[in-house]
Amino acid sequence: MRGRETIAADVPSRRQTFRNVSVLVSGTVMAQGVTIIAAPLLTRIYSPHAFGLLGIFIALLMLLTVIMSLRYEQAIPLPEDDRDAGALLLLSLGLALLTAAVVAVPLLYFGEEFARLLNAPELASYFYLVPLGGLLAGGYNILQSWAIRTREFGALAATRLSQSLTCAAIQAGASMLGPGALLIGQTAGGGMGLGSLGWRTVRPRLGLLATIRWRDVTAVGRRYKHFPLLASWAALFNTTGSQLPPLLFAALFDPVVAGMYSLANRVLSMPMLVLGKSIASVFLSGAAQAWREGRFGVLVAGVHGRLAQIGMPPAFTLALVGPQLFGRIFGDEWREAGVIAQWLAPWLYLVFVTSPLCAAFDVLGRQAAGLNFQLALLGMRASAIAFGAWKGDARLAIVLFALVSACCWSGQLLWILRASGSPGRAIRAAGSAAIGWSLLLNFPLVFVLVRNDEPSAWTLAIAAVAVMAAVRYGLLIRSALR
Repeated sequence: MRGRETIAADVPSRRQTFRNVSVLVSGTVMAQGVTIIAAPLLTRIYSPHAFGLLGIFIALLMLLTVIMSLRYEQAIPLPEDDRDAGALLLLSLGLALLTAAVVAVPLLYFGEEFARLLNAPELASYFYLVPLGGLLAGGYNILQSWAIRTREFGALAATRLSQSLTCAAIQAGASMLGPGALLIGQTAGGGMGLGSLGWRTVRPRLGLLATIRWRDVTAVGRRYKHFPLLASWAALFNTTGSQLPPLLFAALFDPVVAGMYSLANRVLSMPMLVLGKSIASVFLSGAAQAWREGRFGVLVAGVHGRLAQIGMPPAFTLALVGPQLFGRIFGDEWREAGVIAQWLAPWLYLVFVTSPLCAAFDVLGRQAAGLNFQLALLGMRASAIAFGAWKGDARLAIVLFALVSACCWSGQLLWILRASGSPGRAIRAAGSAAIGWSLLLNFPLVFVLVRNDEPSAWTLAIAAVAVMAAVRYGLLIRSALR
């Protein structure tokens, strides 16, 4: 046993940090490539109603997953002592098992009533997948935090690809099961890689974990109690706010509305947010040490700049020609989802650039501020959707939801940048560069949109934007590795 191991203290160089980013990003890009390629096929196999059921299921799964271990898993990369980190790992796994068991009981007895409340009675027979899926996804998140600590970024990249492949294969191959195949695929994909990640990251340190006693677990539980007391509530409010729309759209309007929203949100958020999560993983692995060394503000500014360069061009594209793209890619019946995507794009861009930086709340010891923000955001989102339902206008509810979300995330981003001491000049320069590149990369689409040319012109414009974006992102990765 290595007395007081300090893996987290071995801070990587700037070059190594961005090599780690490139490894995770490469795996994530391949994983999301599978999802993107599968999406046009799935939209032609399944109806908007089926996607609405999937949206409801994912919302319930996300709400459970975020509290599986009361956010103790987020503390795993922070201790200098690996023994403390191991105690946090065991504590998180134990809490995940307990939470899954507790949630399974009411779903078993009151599942049919709950499904009717959501205007989706056919979901009742699949509610057993919620605690199972929550346990699989929650366990993966816990091991992911341990892998971040041990910097097993290659293992993380491989498991993310296997997750997407498993999910897409089941959803497309088992379509004869109806909408249930979507739910089963989502559950299996979420937990895929759990075993291999544990083998790569936990097995080599079983000797260390075997020395941990109950008193060690309770000690770290008390030391990091602000995670369940504050961070868990902030995460729950954030997830509730983002997952509230499909639930409310189904209950207040129709599962078809939930399906349209779910596809738009899925297409926009999955590539951007999972890519952002890859960068957040590397950011978190060095954030605590950067704070101790007085360079946290510079780190935050650098990560924000790269996130802005990556996220703004595709968000600009969707805001510009969302309906046209959705109609061509997913089928004409999904053009309304493209309209929804236009309104969601600014909000999801802000989530993309801000969410990875939210580790600043933990590093700065300001979890209360994060909790207050998420509580305010949840209230404003619920009010926006309720007002749209009162008016009987689903699109109005979506527009108001997107606007208040964008405003709140803008405020949080500004708070993080200021609290971390990020250089204002670097932030302004990064924002200006991102806007300039977004306009340049999307110029072919702007040209075709203004001229309203034939379908062949749209195809050429989309191809031109794709090639230009690929070159631009390749240069970004190359510059990061220098």
